Amino acid sequence: QTIELLAAAKDLEPGIAAIDHGADAVYIGAAHHGARANAANSIEDIKTLCEYAHKFMARVYVTINTIVYDDEIEGIRQLLCQLSKVHVDAILVQDMAIVKMVNDADDSDTLAYYKGRMHASTQTDNRHAEKVAWLRDCGMARVVLARELSLDEISSIHRQVPDVELEAFVHGALCVSYSGLCYASQCCMGRSANRGECAQVCRMKFDLVDDNGDMIVSGRHLLSLKDMCQIDNLEKLLEAGVVSFKIEGRLKDITYVKNV
Repeated sequence: QTIELLAAAKDLEPGIAAIDHGADAVYIGAAHHGARANAANSIEDIKTLCEYAHKFMARVYVTINTIVYDDEIEGIRQLLCQLSKVHVDAILVQDMAIVKMVNDADDSDTLAYYKGRMHASTQTDNRHAEKVAWLRDCGMARVVLARELSLDEISSIHRQVPDVELEAFVHGALCVSYSGLCYASQCCMGRSANRGECAQVCRMKFDLVDDNGDMIVSGRHLLSLKDMCQIDNLEKLLEAGVVSFKIEGRLKDITYVKNV
């Protein structure tokens, strides 16, 4: 059974460090349309990372996992063509418009490069076998599972859809909402998480007030979950069908990447 340790990289330097410290693959944002707008990278840096990674049989996945507006389609096409020329190993996507672009490409189209190289981002809210099977039928080679799934739920998905790779988070921050379905940042700050601009409202302090106006709790992190660490459950996750262990943290520094 294949086992992949997949590390997050904010930019080129932690990406190289991740490979030096044993990662089998790295995921990194492109110039735009990544779920972390503050972790964008140039084509040149991604090319350098790919060249370095491939020397050690490691892989580079690029996140293009936000909602795409109609007037941005051509820009996405150009970005995908540029990434194919630097030999990225896969792209992580949320918007089905990208999937359609790839699936509609004929063999002479540069976008045909991505057939068999698309991963469904956790932003597509992957919590049950029916969704995973649908994504497989759309051309996804891998599905990144929602963080909130139990071992039994992961195992059930694998049994029902055994012909798609499953990727699961094993370390890092947890979102209080379902992946891809949180609108708190958009509602409170005008910054959409589905456009890479999450303000992390759930990490802020809150007051809890009852309907009489009485203060129950003041200034507490009521929505901020503890970080995940699945180091004691890795074998169980493998047995459940996971093939890629994903480390969250595309906004973390190089020291964090090395240590994890």
